[in-house]
Amino acid sequence: MVTEAKQALKDLLPYGMLATKKWLASKGVGAHALDNAVKSETLLPLASGVYTQYARNIRWEGVVASLQRMQETPVHVGGLSALELAGFAQYLSLSSRRCVRLYSPAKLPSWLGRLSLSDTFEGRGTKTLWPEATMLKGKYVKEHQWEEGLPPVIFSCPEKAILEVLADVPSSVSFEHADELMQGLVNLSPRKLDALLDACSNIKVKRLFFWLAQRQSYSWFKKLDRSKYDLGSGKRVIAKGGKLDKDYLITVPMDI
Repeated sequence: MVTEAKQALKDLLPYGMLATKKWLASKGVGAHALDNAVKSETLLPLASGVYTQYARNIRWEGVVASLQRMQETPVHVGGLSALELAGFAQYLSLSSRRCVRLYSPAKLPSWLGRLSLSDTFEGRGTKTLWPEATMLKGKYVKEHQWEEGLPPVIFSCPEKAILEVLADVPSSVSFEHADELMQGLVNLSPRKLDALLDACSNIKVKRLFFWLAQRQSYSWFKKLDRSKYDLGSGKRVIAKGGKLDKDYLITVPMDI
């Protein structure tokens, strides 16, 4: 017979989810009850201070859904990972080990790096992209329902994701890869792009976005008036040793 305490833990930690000691305590699970749950193997430790009921069935989606449930500040799957969830996997490099990119104005908890999973997690700050208020607006995210009855994984819409990707050019995303991604973004919403570009504080990202989008000349691009947005002043070196684009005043690769 399942005791009341065990049932409470099952309700807090359903199949595939995890939780930290701090979060469980905020839900009324005291240290004594937690110790008893671990001793009876009702809870299984995944890392120091991190627990689950089903250690063998933890997937990256469960980790992210759990983090989003516990985190006070917004955290979204973004950038390349969000584009993959949105169906643009054909434009992404294939790897046997998934790297999930998480975007948040706050630093991600260290326990993410201590989980023994085949997938890894990388944090990206958003303070140099847009204000936290933009992260809180539901119209810029989508939901990935990875398991019926469990919280969905929240990820950036394509309009938000491509701007997040461009923040990583050329450090971890090449110009060529960004150009390929833009080629696949045929049906972006000019209304969402307008609001995101207006909120974006990263001059490099905005200039690079317009430079790449202009090459495709999609219908949504023609509805954007670049004079509305703060594109800063002066030249910006993005591609070292590249050529200067005189329209957007950024350096781009010589052969692109």
